[in-house]
Amino acid sequence: MPLALDLVWGFGLVALFCAATGWLTQPPVLFYFLAAALYLAACALIIRFWPETRDFGWANRATLLRGSLVIVLVALAPFADHLTDSLWLYGWMALLALILDGVDGKVARATGSQSEFGARFDMELDALFILGLSVAVLALGKAGPWVLALGLIRYAFVVATHFLDWLNAQLPESFRRKTVCVWQIVTLLVAVLPPVNALFASITLATALALLVWSFFLDIHWLYQRRHHHDVH
Repeated sequence: MPLALDLVWGFGLVALFCAATGWLTQPPVLFYFLAAALYLAACALIIRFWPETRDFGWANRATLLRGSLVIVLVALAPFADHLTDSLWLYGWMALLALILDGVDGKVARATGSQSEFGARFDMELDALFILGLSVAVLALGKAGPWVLALGLIRYAFVVATHFLDWLNAQLPESFRRKTVCVWQIVTLLVAVLPPVNALFASITLATALALLVWSFFLDIHWLYQRRHHHDVH
């Protein structure tokens, strides 16, 4: 299947999710423009980095499916304070996106289609999801602007890799890194739910931020020690 067809059905999913979300929550018109802009940006990056001679694969299609849902959640995040009774729906949608996170990896292993692109696609989608949930928590007043650090630290690291070449070395697989990522998403997801007050949300999110800073420190220190020879084995 040509990549263009995959991107078209992905856009169809985004449109469907947007229509359903609009019918249930009646968000501002800007929500639809944000969703379209985010999906077009994702398409541009996929086209830029995907090898044209290969089929997109079912694992990446599973990631694209989750990505369509994540894009709608991120586009809706700035307007979370207007959702009122629909916050439970937002929480359930975010939970579904979290559950789907493991599907692409299982499909890749089952079909033997693991790739560096697929791993990066999944990781960047997680980063966007975390940033979107951080924006939602801020919009709801459950935490101050500092909560955005949960979503921005990853992008700060990406920017730093353009100036410090040793940060581009391959990191080894890490259960700690995956656990901290899931903890970030879970604490953010819980924080957006209506019964959760600002104090509880701030405490749990501050803990998640501390763990994230610690995790990045360990990885950066590991890379710094190998900056001269890039020995990642």
